[in-house]
Amino acid sequence: MINNSFCVIGGDLRQLYCAKAISNDGYSVCISCFEECRFSLPFEMLDFKTAIRKSEIVILPLPITKNGTTLNAPFSKNSITLDDSFAKICSGKYVFCGMNENLLSTSSLWNSSMVFDYSKREEFAVMNAVPTSEGAIECAMHEYDGTINGSNCLVIGYGRIGKVLSDMLGGLGAKVSVSARKKSDIAYIQAKGFKALKTNELSFMPQGHTAFDLIFNTVPFMILDSHTLARIAPGGSDTIIIDLASLPGGVDLEACERMGLKAIRALSLPGRVAPKAAGEIIKNAVYNIIEEDLR
Repeated sequence: MINNSFCVIGGDLRQLYCAKAISNDGYSVCISCFEECRFSLPFEMLDFKTAIRKSEIVILPLPITKNGTTLNAPFSKNSITLDDSFAKICSGKYVFCGMNENLLSTSSLWNSSMVFDYSKREEFAVMNAVPTSEGAIECAMHEYDGTINGSNCLVIGYGRIGKVLSDMLGGLGAKVSVSARKKSDIAYIQAKGFKALKTNELSFMPQGHTAFDLIFNTVPFMILDSHTLARIAPGGSDTIIIDLASLPGGVDLEACERMGLKAIRALSLPGRVAPKAAGEIIKNAVYNIIEEDLR
C-alpha cells in the first residue's frame, strides 16, 4: 500500500464495515458523518474536514449523492454540500467513491486523476451480484404467498446479476425462464437448463400463456411497459415484479398500479441485506485500484 491513512466519510452500513475491514488489516482509519448510527463504532469519529485533512485516502459513499447536491450521509446530523469548498478540502487526496461522475459534476475544481470509482470495477460488480441476488430472493419470499420452489419465475437480462440470480432460483427448485438479447447469452441460458426468451420479444408472448409468479428485472432501461406487462403479467394476476435495475429502472410502475400488479423497486440491496459483505467488497476494490493505479 502507498500509505496507511484512511478516512471513511458518510454512507450507510457498508461504509462502516469497509472501515472495519481496513482497520482489521492494520491501517489507520477514522470516520465522519456517522454520529446518529446506533452501532458501536471502534473508530475515531471526527468532523469531515478534520478527517479528510489528516488522511491520505478518502472513501466516500455509493452512491456519492442521492440528490445531486449533498453527500449521501444518512447517519449524519448535518448536510454536507458537494461544492467548490468540499473539492478544495479534498485537494491532494486520493478520493474513492461510487458513481464518480456525480461528484465531478459538482465542482470544476476536482482533479479527475485523483478521483476513482470503485463501483466501476468488474470484480466489484461481480461480487455484488451475490448479495443483490440473495436480497432479491429474500424480497420475493416476503412478498410472495407461495414458495420459490415450484414457482414460475422470469429473470430479465443475463448480465452479472441475471446469471447469479437465475442459478439461485434454479437451486431452490423454481421453474426459471431467462430473457436476453445476445445469441451467445441465449445459448448459455439453454445450456444451464433454463427456458430462454428473447427480451425484445417479451411483448409478443402469446396471450393466455401461464402468467409468471415472479418477475425480476435487471435491465436499466424500460422493458416492462404497459404493453409488455399485458402479455407476461396480465392485469388481475398475482404476479409480483421486482425491479433490480439502477434508476430510472426498467418497470412502468404507474402501469403496474393501473393493472393491479405489485411492483417493488429494490435498490441498494447489498447495503440492506449484507452490509458486511458489501463493505468488504468496497475495501477490496479500493485496494485493487491502489495496487494497479497508484503504485
